[in-house]
Amino acid sequence: MSEPKKIGTYRYRILALLAFATTINYFDRSLMGIMSPELIEWFDWTKQDYSLVVGSFQLAYMFGLLIMGGLIDKLGTKKGYILSIGIWSLFGMLHAAVGKGFSFIGFVLARFGLGIGEAGNFPAAIKTTAEWFPKKDRAFATGIFNAATSVGAIAAPFVIGGIVYWTGGERGVGELKLWQIPFLITGLLSAIWVFLWIRTYKKPEVHPKVSKEELAYILSDSEVENEERLPWKSVLGKRQTWAFSLAKVTDAVWWFYLFWGAIFLAENFDVKIKEMGMPFLVIYLLADTGSILGGWLSGTFMKKGWSVNKARKMTLLICAIIILPVCFVAFTDSKWVAVCLIGLGAAGHQAWSANIFTLVSDIFPKKATASVVGIGGMVGGFAGFISSIALGSVLDTTQKEGFFWAFLVAGSLYLIILGFVHLLMPNMNPLDENLNPVVVKE
Repeated sequence: MSEPKKIGTYRYRILALLAFATTINYFDRSLMGIMSPELIEWFDWTKQDYSLVVGSFQLAYMFGLLIMGGLIDKLGTKKGYILSIGIWSLFGMLHAAVGKGFSFIGFVLARFGLGIGEAGNFPAAIKTTAEWFPKKDRAFATGIFNAATSVGAIAAPFVIGGIVYWTGGERGVGELKLWQIPFLITGLLSAIWVFLWIRTYKKPEVHPKVSKEELAYILSDSEVENEERLPWKSVLGKRQTWAFSLAKVTDAVWWFYLFWGAIFLAENFDVKIKEMGMPFLVIYLLADTGSILGGWLSGTFMKKGWSVNKARKMTLLICAIIILPVCFVAFTDSKWVAVCLIGLGAAGHQAWSANIFTLVSDIFPKKATASVVGIGGMVGGFAGFISSIALGSVLDTTQKEGFFWAFLVAGSLYLIILGFVHLLMPNMNPLDENLNPVVVKE
């Protein structure tokens, strides 16, 4: 789409800040996964111990999404986002204070606090996108900031590889040195972000730097909403809430790539901490591509005259088909074939994710979006928690069988979930400011 030059582009400054916050978010949460083979050796953890450490983050993230979603709708995007990033930065840096003698409980507590804080990122970002972009551009905008998850995940192995090392030179030999430093970097990045956010953010309706033309474009396909707040429980009884929540079960697959990918590469292909950068670069560059293209594709379908329902669901179907080959990762003896298949799955997931996030702002009024994203995220976090605990238990017993089943589920889950989402929500008709359905012709 070509916009007239006079419209203005201030909304893209806001989008850049969403991408920056999401980069910090994923850099922070990726550190544990990248260092996991060495941390397991250094702290003498079992796979089950590691799964409980990871699970503490996912459990907190699950409850945090439920709490933070409603809190952000109540406080507003500006204050809610600052609260979220402040909490996750504090607990992220506290990882560096964990000593070897109390490593398990120390990491469990630090990861739990990190999960509470990081839970606020996506509800705040989706709500901000709904405030600053018209519906026809939201999937693309979501794809852009969602792609920043991969920027953070790409940066993590290179930063770790450049700083952290074993004194013996081999995994499991000697001491793990300088592992605390990456956890401290996020504190500095977060302080910069908060400064920029305070200076930059206001709602577009009252922002002095937003032109009348740009504001008209932002509001071009949005309904005017009253200021009356919706109680959190009001969205619980909506089938649309649970359709979105069911789609978020696929978050368990993303958690698997993020927290167990380095262990899979280390144990199946002997990839060491200094060598993690390139495999993860390939995986997350593909994920970035998927995130942006997935948002662009559904937007393109809509500009061709397709209904929102048809455009979003057709894009989700394409994503699910692209992800299917991940089922075969455990069968290959080639590291780079495995990396490319995981990257393909990550690309499909990010395209899927960009579109299911946009479903919320397609259907619900802006004042309810963070709450619905929080509820769906809670369901996704619970799925990730259960899958991590189960995988850790299986891997302590049999490595190959555990990864075989994990990749089989990772490849096939999306098609199954999409079928159930369609049954729950055959038509994606929007809800008005009082959550009553608005009839839209296909």
